[in-house]
Amino acid sequence: MTDTAVQQQASATSAPETMAWDSRARRMVMIYLPLSCFVLILLFPFYWMAVTSFKPNAELLNFKDHNPFWITSPTLAHIKHLLFNTAYPTWLKTTMFVAIGSTFLSLFASTLAAYAIERLRFRGSPYVGLGIYLAYLVPPSILFIPLATVIVQFGLFDSPMALILVYPTFLVPFCTWLLIGYFKSIPYELEECALVDGATRLQILRKITLPLAVPGLISAGIFSFTLSWNEFIYALAFIQSGANKTVPVAILTELVTGDVYQWGALMAGSLLGSLPVALFYSLFVDYYVSSLTGAVKE
Repeated sequence: MTDTAVQQQASATSAPETMAWDSRARRMVMIYLPLSCFVLILLFPFYWMAVTSFKPNAELLNFKDHNPFWITSPTLAHIKHLLFNTAYPTWLKTTMFVAIGSTFLSLFASTLAAYAIERLRFRGSPYVGLGIYLAYLVPPSILFIPLATVIVQFGLFDSPMALILVYPTFLVPFCTWLLIGYFKSIPYELEECALVDGATRLQILRKITLPLAVPGLISAGIFSFTLSWNEFIYALAFIQSGANKTVPVAILTELVTGDVYQWGALMAGSLLGSLPVALFYSLFVDYYVSSLTGAVKE
């Protein structure tokens, strides 16, 4: 075999290896490196809350002698203080009650509104849907002033029921828009067949449309639950007593005495308060992505 043939064979053998190396390097730079940075930025707050929750005060207040990103002597004192020396369990129950109540109320109203706008086809239905969605763009910092007057007149001030009735003002518009997009992905021929067989609109909604729209309902429920759980302005304005406060407001108002911040208890409360939402997302993330895909596609 001549030298030229040997060089050509070696070149042909090394070409696929070079292409494979270039493909792996390109994939590493274009995919894995950005994803790693994104995951690091996303999870760092949880890591910082966890580290601060288990650090003793001596390490929290002395960064010269202790590493701020690691724990030398872990302790459960902050969590014990939070659970047994404060009303944190009551705040957690109140937050859960408000989030679940406002979520169910918003889902009920937005389901009926979305179905009526998308399926009944009455005059001006597109403008009604647009108007409902535009209501979502009104900032809560403007609405809480007139809503406070309404809440006081109905005698609901300093009551969790006030939050359950107020939160749908910003939950229903977005959930309605989301469900309208998902209802569009359901074939209308199924409802036409049911109408021919004599089914009513409520029967169609209950037995045909809602079972097919479960991913959209779960997505709207996750959105409503998350916003209700983390809402701050209305909870701060409408709730005054410490026993009725929600977790986002209570950990900032009850765990700060004057200019002294109880950082360990604050971070422990934030970490424990974020776990239900993270668990909720992890259980239903597939439904959430599929429903958003259907809504955006339409």
